[in-house]
Parts: sequence; structure tokens; C-alpha cells
Amino acid sequence: MNENQRLEGQQVKTGNPSDKKSEKDYSKYFETVFVPPSLKDAKKRGKEEVKYHDDFKISEEFRGMGDGRKFYIRTYGCQMNEHDTEVMAGIFMALGYEATDSVEDADVILLNTCAIRENAENKVFGELGHLKHLKTQKPDLLLGVCGCMSQEESVVNKILKTYTQVDIIFGTHNIHRLPNILKEAYMSKEMVVEVWSKEGDVIENLPKVRRGNIKGWVNIMYGCDKFCTYCIVPYTRGKERSRRPEEIIQEVRELAAHGYQEITLLGQNVNAYGKDFEDREYGLGDLMDEIRHIGIPRIRFTTSHPRDFDDYLIEVLAKGGNLMDHIHLPVQSGSTDVLKIMARKYTREQYLELVRKIKAAMPDVALTTDIIVGYPNETDEQFEETLSLYREVGFEAAYTFIYSPREGTPAAKMKDNVPMEVKKERLQRLNALVNELSAKALEKYKGQTVEVLVEGESKNNPDVLAGYTSKNKLVNFVGPKTAIGKIVKVKITDTKTWSLNGEMVEELQSVEVK
Repeated sequence: MNENQRLEGQQVKTGNPSDKKSEKDYSKYFETVFVPPSLKDAKKRGKEEVKYHDDFKISEEFRGMGDGRKFYIRTYGCQMNEHDTEVMAGIFMALGYEATDSVEDADVILLNTCAIRENAENKVFGELGHLKHLKTQKPDLLLGVCGCMSQEESVVNKILKTYTQVDIIFGTHNIHRLPNILKEAYMSKEMVVEVWSKEGDVIENLPKVRRGNIKGWVNIMYGCDKFCTYCIVPYTRGKERSRRPEEIIQEVRELAAHGYQEITLLGQNVNAYGKDFEDREYGLGDLMDEIRHIGIPRIRFTTSHPRDFDDYLIEVLAKGGNLMDHIHLPVQSGSTDVLKIMARKYTREQYLELVRKIKAAMPDVALTTDIIVGYPNETDEQFEETLSLYREVGFEAAYTFIYSPREGTPAAKMKDNVPMEVKKERLQRLNALVNELSAKALEKYKGQTVEVLVEGESKNNPDVLAGYTSKNKLVNFVGPKTAIGKIVKVKITDTKTWSLNGEMVEELQSVEVK
């Protein structure tokens, strides 16, 4: 199928494929409107114009749609999905729906899905099975699947074939169309599927219902153009496209006015921010240099790609203040040969040089990372290179994963020739090192007094408060509930592998932002 045959925003209404069509016939029909991920086609998309829409509003025809109805959204995956859920919740509330934390009480249930790993997808399919009984009890219940999994042709085909209790499927580019999709679902007894392959739009002025009022996500860009061979994100999230800095700065100012203590700038490849601008030279460093003057005590960003981490960003981060001294910098492997197969486009030596620059400018920085073990063709020697790089950098924490192929990615066509028992053994060895260095990094805090942003009660003990330091270290301590939402000083009395225990010393009255 060529590029001209891509689905460009049309809505596709489908019935149960078992009703009138055979599975084979329905599959043929489906292939005319959905396109599987194509590396060749996806890379052509860079020529598409990015279109801005700053006039989003709820049409009068949809007002009151949710009166007397409740919605429930279950979110899987990354911070971007969490932020998307906030937007969808905002749309639901604008339509008159009421939020509920119980699926039994909901009139609309959405699963906002993640496609990054097979295990994440299996959880969603399992949940769809568990929710099937609710459709029998409440025939008018709308059950929907959205997010990254919805952008995968194989996943949507599986839902159409096996999970006919689903009423709605829509993709990552269609969130602003939620009112239209809901209306269609109410009016039709057929499954409503709306998944766009069209990419390049930026929708502003979307309503949001944020979780809490302490920490906020601010999306600064969408998509990724890096096409690492193992990653499905460039296909599910689309091309890199940046929001205008004035829109972002205004959003941050509003969060500051509402008393937020911390914001995290979000992007699939946040360091590529601004590279798609044709009317200005403006990158992540420029944006952070402006935002650091806004009265928010803590500013973070995620997730970085080493290829786009430039010297000016390092220079800005070194100014400190409300720019946090914690950087998550995924390396994925310590072997240049494996990095080449992954299409990461940097070498071990280049990554270490970037780390050297960061540490020279920010001697006290805390670095964390992501690592995949058992990639196709990874040898014992190459895995040892990953261990040695981990020690050399001195990472303070890591997210570690066993490689599993994602359908539609180039790596899925490679022979997965590392036995599972070898993958597991490597993961155990890596995790042992991760735990060792994490515990070592935390030991130095004993007896020190640190500033902690208190997020709430500990998950394990309601009498204990929990929060994070500037370096993103979890601290548990006994203190008054009035400290929640504030930055307080805590003296560390005990250190563990992944957290710190302490006692509250004092509450900070204010945090100066220079």
C-alpha cells in the first residue's frame, strides 16, 4: 500500500466481523483503511507540514452528553500516557461526565494503552477479558481502547476478532475527537474505530484535569524521528513536532499561579524540541533558560536521547536554581556494536564523552538510565561492556528490561538468538549491579539534611509521609499532614537500596527562583 492510500482522518465504523462477514473477508476490508508500521513510509513523513490548531472548543451539540454519566480511565505506560489521560478527563468533564474510580460504577471505561513492550499489551488484553462481564450487566456501557496499542494494525485486528465487547477504538492522534467518537458510539450499535495515520498536527487549548496540584506534566513536543530498531514509538506517536514556546511558557505560568511545586517537561525525545521550527532557532536549552525564571521551585524534563543532548542545554542546566540536578539519559547498551544494531547512532565512547561534559558542568549531578539486555546477537563480551559502562558512569538507578520483539519494528525481523535463560541471567547480574550502586549512592545521605517535596502519605504506612529530593530520591519520614504539597527539610537517619528514611527538621517558607 502506498502513502496515498493511508487513512487521512476518515472515521471507520465497523460491525462485529462475525456478524455478516467471514474473518477472511473482514481482514481484506480492514487492510484498506489501516496501514501497518512501515519504516520506509514513516521516514518520508518528515516532509509533512506541521499544522497548528489553537481553536479547540467543545461544540454545543455535545454539551450535556455526559449528564448523569460517569467515566473511568485506566492508564498504562509512560508519563505521556498519564498526560493524555489528563486531557481526556478534561474533555469528559467538559461534556458533563463525572469521574469515578470504580469500573462497576462507570458508564464509559477507557483503557489508555502502552505498546512499548509485549507484557504491557498482554495486561490490556487480560483486562478486556475481565471487563467483559460488565457489558452483560450494563448493556449501555461503552468500553474503549485508546493510546499507543490502538495505532498498531495487529492489535486492532485482534480486538476486532476476539474482543467484540469493545465499543470504541481510537488512536494517539485522535484524542481531541473524543466528543465525536462518543456521540457516534451512542448513536450506533456498531463498533466505532477511528485511528489516523495522518501525523503533523498540534492541538492547543485542550482541557485538562490534572492529578493533584503538586506536580504537573507539561507536554512540549510529540513523536519521535529516531527509529531505534527495537522501538514502536515512532509509529504509534508519529513525527517529531514541537509546541510553540509561548504556549508552553503560558501553561507553566498558569501552573505556577495555581501553586504547583514541580513541573516535568515531556516529550518522547524531549531533547529534539524545536528542531522542527522553520521560523526560529530555538531548542530545549532556550526553553529551559526562560522557564527557570518562572516561580516554580522544581523543573525537570524527560525523556532524553543522547544524540540530541547539546552543549547549550548542559550550560543552562548548570545554572542550577530550580533546574533539578537529576538527568535520565537512556543508554540501552554499553557496546558500540549493539548500539549500531539498535540504530542509536552514537558509540560507547560518544556517550561517555557526553557524560564527561555533563559531570564537568554539574559535578553533583545524579544520572539514571534505561538498559535492554539480550538484544539479538548480543554476546557475553558485549554484555560485559554494558556492565563496565554502568560502573564507569556511576549511574544511581536504572530501568532494566529483557529484549522482546515488537511487531512492525526492524528488530522484529531479526533472529531473536539469545536464549531466554541467558537473558534472565544477564538481567539478574545487571540488576545486582544496579542495586549495589543505588545503595552506595544513597549511603552518602546518612546524617545529611535534604529538601523534600512532600507528595503524600507513604503507600505502606499512612502515618508516614513520602516525597522526593531534587535528585529524585524517595524519602519517607514522620511529619504533619500539613507538610503535604510543600518542600521541607528532612534529616536522613537511615538509608536503604532504593529509599531514604528521615525526620523532618523544618518547613521551607519559600524557594527563591533566580
